[in-house]
Amino acid sequence: MAAAACVPVRVCHQEIVKFDLEIKAAVQDIRDCPGPLSALTELNAAVKEKFRHLRGRIQELEQMAKEQDKESEKQALLREVENHKKQMLSNQTAWRKANLACKIAIDNSEKDQLLQGRDSLRQRKTTKESLAESASNITESLMGISRMMSQQVQQSEETVQTLVKLFCTRMKLLSCPQKLWWHSLVLIHVSITSVIFFGTYIQVVEATSCVLMANRDKDTSSNRNG
Repeated sequence: MAAAACVPVRVCHQEIVKFDLEIKAAVQDIRDCPGPLSALTELNAAVKEKFRHLRGRIQELEQMAKEQDKESEKQALLREVENHKKQMLSNQTAWRKANLACKIAIDNSEKDQLLQGRDSLRQRKTTKESLAESASNITESLMGISRMMSQQVQQSEETVQTLVKLFCTRMKLLSCPQKLWWHSLVLIHVSITSVIFFGTYIQVVEATSCVLMANRDKDTSSNRNG
């Protein structure tokens, strides 16, 4: 084979090897592609282009082989052409398998994300139901405390009225020191009743505020996680 004729053949060989290696690397990228499908589509487009170039170089080499003057050189090049074609078919098979594996992985990933979304919605629904139940319990507790406070106030009013009646009845019969003692007794009872009433009221307000703030923080945390 003449030296001038060897140059195009050698260049064609180098380009065939280059495209073969690039296709193998691209197939590995497809196999490792995490998605989405748009990324897989871009990789496949690049692989198709490389296969097109590879196929063109193999055809050029085959044409060069047919143009050789010596039969021995012609047959040697044709054998190389057949090897390159077999290697190209092997790369195409690996390409199809990589695509299949990648699509299965992407489908599984999308299913997992869908299930996680459903679990998140279910959790938020459960949280809202829990908050509604807590609010209902708070309302019932407040109503019970309100009834209890009303009873205490009513009892205190009755006690005060009784003391006033006794005070008015006995004021005429008592001496000045005794009158002062009964007057002080009535005032002390009224003061104690007021302290108990307002103390209980403040405790109820503080407890209710703590519960409502805790539920608000829980709801905010659930919304952030969802």
